[in-house]
Amino acid sequence: MPQDVASALDALYRSDWGRIVAALIRLFGDFEAAEEAAQEAFAAAVDHWPTSGVPEFPRAWIIQTARHKAIDRMRRQGRFQEKLESYVASGFGRTSEEPNYDTDEIPDDRLRLIFTCCHPALALESQVALTLRTLCGLDTDEIARAFLVPSATMAQRIVRAKRKIRDAGIPYIVPETSELPARLDAVLTAIYLVFNEGYAATHGEPLVRADLCAEAIRLGRLVQTLMGPQPLSEVHGLVALMLLHDSRRDARSDNAGNLIVLEEQDRSRWNRQQIAEALPLVERALRGGPGPFAVEAAIAALHCEAARAEDTDWPQIVRLYDVLERLQPSPIVSLNRAVAVAMVEGPRPALALIDELAATGELDGYHLLHATRADLLRRLGISADAAASYARALALVNNNSERRFLERRLREMQALDA
Repeated sequence: MPQDVASALDALYRSDWGRIVAALIRLFGDFEAAEEAAQEAFAAAVDHWPTSGVPEFPRAWIIQTARHKAIDRMRRQGRFQEKLESYVASGFGRTSEEPNYDTDEIPDDRLRLIFTCCHPALALESQVALTLRTLCGLDTDEIARAFLVPSATMAQRIVRAKRKIRDAGIPYIVPETSELPARLDAVLTAIYLVFNEGYAATHGEPLVRADLCAEAIRLGRLVQTLMGPQPLSEVHGLVALMLLHDSRRDARSDNAGNLIVLEEQDRSRWNRQQIAEALPLVERALRGGPGPFAVEAAIAALHCEAARAEDTDWPQIVRLYDVLERLQPSPIVSLNRAVAVAMVEGPRPALALIDELAATGELDGYHLLHATRADLLRRLGISADAAASYARALALVNNNSERRFLERRLREMQALDA
């Protein structure tokens, strides 16, 4: 396959998988049928585009082809007449252009998809996992790593969630305002995990997937609009948090795509417009009775307000992590708090916290636990143990930019040990 076609298909899958699946679910009313049809359409593109060329509107081509593939499959299975009426009623017979929504509707298939995935009839973990699968196109292994569970466990959760939506007839709509609070926590969590996958891609070459970051921020703003003039503080907190993290995007890697750690970043490259937009949202979120997203946004704000790395108010960051541990205790929060403690009290007290956390085994498969431990050992001059922890982190990391960073650190420790 020509390189330009392969690149176009890869870019389309990465940027538009969620948009395509969301549109097909609107047309078909069925998650599995939509995903199967999308996969068949991409396979057809692999066969046809090398000779016909990349179409002017590749996303529309995929959606149209997927719809035709679904019709063909139903005909082969003898279910065409049985299903046609319901599919026409749901929009199956329309073109693949964006639909004309009524003025009282939210004009976004992906927002509908998130609210469908986050129906309270599903378990919270299943809601978020299904969103990552359908909206981001993440595979089961990637989602399992995000949840720190075995792939087989995650696969079962996703299959059960799809069947529950189908069997219970859960509608593919944005719910009424009165129904939003029951789904809001899961919706915000799902949007944030979409952002996280963009901010620190789990695999591949680039450290950042700007398309997913932008998509998550856009969806967060849509939820702000959906909640009316007085959104809950956590909505403000989430949007602020994403804006603040995304503001540092251009400074997080060099021209060769190599990772640059926070304290070494060129802060003149941070997006000051995004920071200025986010800081008032942080204040509003904290005034509204802070939840986890508001507290995380306050931590990110302290980083963004520091003109130099050495100006960062690390004691205040530790206090905010203390609050976050009370609001939302998790091993990831404890790991991040240990990093902040190292900046206030030095690496040895932080290493004790990391070793205590590692002893639980909860984060043994998480590369950043071992990378953090390695960095603390490096700062203490214990190069052999640092090298061992860097090697363990390397065995777990999947992103190439992070891999190169860890390899460089490992070589430094091996040289010192030698």
